[in-house]
Amino acid sequence: MVLFFNWATKQPSIGRDLGVYHVLLKSLGRRKFFEFMVDKFRGMYAERISPTCETLDIVFDSFIRARYISKAVEMFRNLEEFGMKCDTEQFNVLLRGLCKRSHIGTANSLLNSMRGKVGFDCVTYNVVIGGWAKLGKVNEMEKCLKLMVEDGFCPDCKTYSCLIEGLGRAGQVDDAIKIFKSMEGQGCLPDVGVYNAIIGNYVSVGNFDECMKYYEEMSRNNCPPNIDSYAKLICGLLKARKVADALELFDKMLHRGVIPTTGMVTSFIEPLCRYGPPHAAMIIYKTARKRGCIISLTAYKLLLMRLSRFGKCGMLLKLWDEMQESGCSSDMDVYEYVVNGLCNNGQLEIAVCVMEEALRKGFCPSRLMYSKLNKKLMAFDKVETAYKLFLKVKQARANENARKYWRANGWHF
Repeated sequence: MVLFFNWATKQPSIGRDLGVYHVLLKSLGRRKFFEFMVDKFRGMYAERISPTCETLDIVFDSFIRARYISKAVEMFRNLEEFGMKCDTEQFNVLLRGLCKRSHIGTANSLLNSMRGKVGFDCVTYNVVIGGWAKLGKVNEMEKCLKLMVEDGFCPDCKTYSCLIEGLGRAGQVDDAIKIFKSMEGQGCLPDVGVYNAIIGNYVSVGNFDECMKYYEEMSRNNCPPNIDSYAKLICGLLKARKVADALELFDKMLHRGVIPTTGMVTSFIEPLCRYGPPHAAMIIYKTARKRGCIISLTAYKLLLMRLSRFGKCGMLLKLWDEMQESGCSSDMDVYEYVVNGLCNNGQLEIAVCVMEEALRKGFCPSRLMYSKLNKKLMAFDKVETAYKLFLKVKQARANENARKYWRANGWHF
């Protein structure tokens, strides 16, 4: 990887810019090639390419993900060797990485040990308070807040949103509301993050009347709901099986010009594919697709699975066409959902064609799915078709077993 990088960056058409280094550092870090990663990070300074906080986040996160916490801390202390300062912004990157990977205790200890040695700001304390909030550790949040005030920093909206979230996770929703109501007296008007924390608390206890109350209050206070607000509300409503309310809110979101991300659309479709007919899930899919949202392969698979279970062959085949038009390639799961739906609806000839296409592409069907199709063919006295399919499946299984043997011996063809 490093040899290819060194060769490629010498080509006149490829420059040694920051983005190229980020790709390499991330790849080396994920594979735990830390010596190469540190060497290339140091090489940036020699090449006069100034690393940013994003670069630092990649390096720190690589160590922290591998549980080499001391290595990450040591690198922070030696940042001057890499042409960077051990300053507030860099320290915040380290704390953020530790909290993201659930090393909150280490982040808190580091905060106490570096107090007075590195300049802190409001973000420094907010990162650690936010880390404790995710665990619902109210006492630890209060201790950190006390230190923050002692150092002369006033809590801002981010601080309050973390406190409200932490109290909610600890089951103290009433105390969270008291803090929310005291904000204005402290000279801090709630922003969208604070409202989202309140909404999240009420979603977790299933009180959707209060959720909608604060959702409406946001709009009245010139604080329009953002994508996170809608994600919390719609996912909560879908999990509570309030499908009509969720679909109505989904329409409101789109009318406000808030376009859901790919992951967000998948998170809406997933609960709808666990219960009831696929009608509501298809409404979400069609509306999102019409608005230009990219639909993930996971979402397509969920929809295909649900449609096949209900035997909706027309919708199933149309969705499969749309999936392929969007650039998503079919794997064995997709083929099996299509074959299953066709079997459920008695369209055996088309099911055999789909199975044969899967075999031509090198996919080997599961024994369960092949057995189901074979039994259907025999029940309808299609013996010759069943025998021809059996021969093709037999050959595919032989190839699959050969591939497994090759790979077990380190041979890749």
